[in-house]
Amino acid sequence: MATSSDIRKGLCIRYNNDIYKIIEFLHVKPGKGPAFVRTKLKSVTTGKTIDNTFSAGHKIDDVRVETHKYQYLYSEGETYHFMNTEDYSQIQLMKSILDTPELMKEGEVVTVLINTEDGAPLSVDMPAHVILKVTSTEPGVKGNTATNATKPAVVETGAEINVPLFINEGDKIRIDTDKGQYQERIKE
Repeated sequence: MATSSDIRKGLCIRYNNDIYKIIEFLHVKPGKGPAFVRTKLKSVTTGKTIDNTFSAGHKIDDVRVETHKYQYLYSEGETYHFMNTEDYSQIQLMKSILDTPELMKEGEVVTVLINTEDGAPLSVDMPAHVILKVTSTEPGVKGNTATNATKPAVVETGAEINVPLFINEGDKIRIDTDKGQYQERIKE
């Protein structure tokens, strides 16, 4: 058993007869009244996100997990196929437990959290950023540069990302997987 002071991003807990992964948290110490922890939880079974507040010292039931590296192979509709990089065993995961499936390209190595009690995969952690090629975007118009002007661009995985006006088709860009935002252009 853990307490609310052990809450951190990525921790899996048992709550309301389901297993949730903590996406965001904030420890709050108001001037008046007791401290508390405000959290955003994502269900690993349904993919739904809920907000919850735990009082200071509240006991939480954490789930013991192991992490394994898996390579993304391909997807069939809502099912995504991964291969363990150590023993080459394959697993299939539903799209609902993936955080940003639209940013995954084939061959990408991700971290899969597995419940140690029953061996069931709980969630998939993407790398902090991915490098993808821009497949289509409108050309930027010179002189049309207001502060931080952006335009939509489609990357090789099919995701649409807002990019600065100087990005062209064929450019490789680094994308933050946490927020799904453009970070920088990659020089080749």
